[in-house]
Amino acid sequence: MEVRIGIIQSPREISFETDASAADLHAAVEAALEGGKSVVSFTDAKSRQYLVPAAAIAYVEIGGDTGRKVGFVS
Repeated sequence: MEVRIGIIQSPREISFETDASAADLHAAVEAALEGGKSVVSFTDAKSRQYLVPAAAIAYVEIGGDTGRKVGFVS
């Protein structure tokens, strides 16, 4: 699943692939924002961990589980 996180006052976004479900990602972000946590933690498909300040999150885009298509489309 592809995840994109926009950061306030930053022209770039954080983008990574993860094995977590959309429901798990949604719950983690919502719990951090509502619970007043200072940091949201994400783990990608290669076991790298991303720590994002909760107050700096502009948006979180959670992509679908579909893989990229390879080849020509007619």
